[in-house]
Amino acid sequence: MNKYNVINEKDTRSGFGEALLELGNTNPKVVALIADLTGSLKMNAFADAFPDRFFQMGIAEANMMGTAAGLATGGYIPFTGTFANFSTGRVYDQIRQSIAYSEKNVKICASHAGITLGEDGATHQILEDIGLMKMLPGMTVINTCDFNQTKQATLAIADYEGPVYLRFGRPKVPNFIPIDSEFTIGKGITLKTGTDVSIIATGHLVWKALEAAELLKDSNINAEVINIHTIKPLDTELILNSVSKTHCVVTAEEHQINGGLGDSIAQLLSRKIPTPIEFVAVMDVFGQSGKPEKLMKYFGLDSSNIVQAAKKAISRK
Repeated sequence: MNKYNVINEKDTRSGFGEALLELGNTNPKVVALIADLTGSLKMNAFADAFPDRFFQMGIAEANMMGTAAGLATGGYIPFTGTFANFSTGRVYDQIRQSIAYSEKNVKICASHAGITLGEDGATHQILEDIGLMKMLPGMTVINTCDFNQTKQATLAIADYEGPVYLRFGRPKVPNFIPIDSEFTIGKGITLKTGTDVSIIATGHLVWKALEAAELLKDSNINAEVINIHTIKPLDTELILNSVSKTHCVVTAEEHQINGGLGDSIAQLLSRKIPTPIEFVAVMDVFGQSGKPEKLMKYFGLDSSNIVQAAKKAISRK
């Protein structure tokens, strides 16, 4: 599959945990806060190595965000950790007022995002978090696709000055991004060049997009696949260059159709290059309990649905 092959299967949250420990060893200003879920966020190693820089806040996410803002004011680089639902929806007021509006250098790191959280069901499966966070002025929003890219992103945001929302997941997924590849905030990656349709994906849907591109070859369709790990700021130049060549687009994301990557790209194209666009996303419904892969198929977030969307987009040229 082009030059990208599965190295192994790992959960993206473990990439965060590994990078956090590395940052602890290299940057004494890095501190970590957790709302009860140390093991789930893979922050155990940091907690053991740096107990004086690790704060167990308990089930008190709003307090955690306020404390992180205070630590940032004192010159530290705080990384907060909990599930995506509790990192955004539960604490939106605190993030808006104390972090975003106040321009605090806080790294909001959220695991168990989307429906691949699995069995905990709809109350925990936030599908609106990208929309919530990208609407905040000055907030950088990153949604990584595999273990290696999550590790790269975690290291990168420590050097970035300003609030960041870093979104990753629970299940083991294909790990295919080379660990030595360059990660630049705000710059997407063309994984496969093509001429017939641009498939622009984020998070767990990136590998599904590569699978779809392979399937589309059977129909003599040459798809371009782009990995947009940074939702905001969006890599407008890369997207516009691709669309200028293919003249149609499919977006793919583990998020509501409203407010996610697809919305951002549709807004861009409506202003610059009006283009047929199809969306692979959760269609304005809440999640439900189940096994991650079965839920992805149930909600239409798989390679076969990306193939169908690509063919529909091409038919609309």
